[in-house]
Amino acid sequence: MLSLGFSLPPPSNNKIIITNKNQYNFRTNFGKVCSNKINAAGDQLGTLPEGLKHVAVIMDGHRRWAKNKGLTVKQGHRAGGEKIQVLTRLCSQWGVKVLTIFAFSTENWVRLKEEVEFLMQLFLELIGSQENLDEWTRDGRRVSFIGDKSILSKSLQKALTVMEERTKSNSGLHVIIAINYSGRHDILQATKSIASKVKNGHLTVKDIDQSLFEQELETHCAEFPEPDLLIRTSGEKRVSNFMLWQLAYTEFYFANKFFPDVEEADFMEALMSFKSRQRRYGGQKI
Repeated sequence: MLSLGFSLPPPSNNKIIITNKNQYNFRTNFGKVCSNKINAAGDQLGTLPEGLKHVAVIMDGHRRWAKNKGLTVKQGHRAGGEKIQVLTRLCSQWGVKVLTIFAFSTENWVRLKEEVEFLMQLFLELIGSQENLDEWTRDGRRVSFIGDKSILSKSLQKALTVMEERTKSNSGLHVIIAINYSGRHDILQATKSIASKVKNGHLTVKDIDQSLFEQELETHCAEFPEPDLLIRTSGEKRVSNFMLWQLAYTEFYFANKFFPDVEEADFMEALMSFKSRQRRYGGQKI
């Protein structure tokens, strides 16, 4: 188990300088730069494609991105953390209702202990940041966390709770962050919950239908729990045990770029691709 009773200090001088010709700065004039780019991107996008309410993202490629630039794995993950903030601002600007981010899966625990500990510290820094909390509250974003939180550190659990409580009444973009999440586990815990209710006499077998089952899934917290579009970066083409029930009729978009390299135009292209999709839901096009 990880015990993190401290917050990760910010990077020295609020930036990381790469010594070769490639340079990546963290948080340097971040708000100003983001604001300008988001406004420009929103103007280009125009209106959100009809029917696109929930966007899910599997972030992938942080470690390969870092290796290609001669950086450490930690720097790759930190770059991804900054990119998440860009993505949430873009989705707010574009009018997306729900954004779900796959931040850490149950399978990720098999990674090197040092990397896992750093990720937990990074989550604590980003989620526990008063600056981030104030910004998300001010912009009307609601934040929810799904996944098994019981094995996370007490400090991180507290930060998750504070973020959820402070933003639960907000009516803007609903950001769902999956930490220690497994699609299979989500289905199993829903099944066990229903079985327990039947055993205790609160439900009968005849009461069980799709609607009831979906209320037991962790995504029941969202107004639109099923993603309309799933974006996965780094060229990988699999769902990796993510939202297995909820993705039944989701449209997929696979980007070849590593997540830290994905820019506003790439996100826009993914969203605009939704316009060309024909969602038949097993029926015939009319």
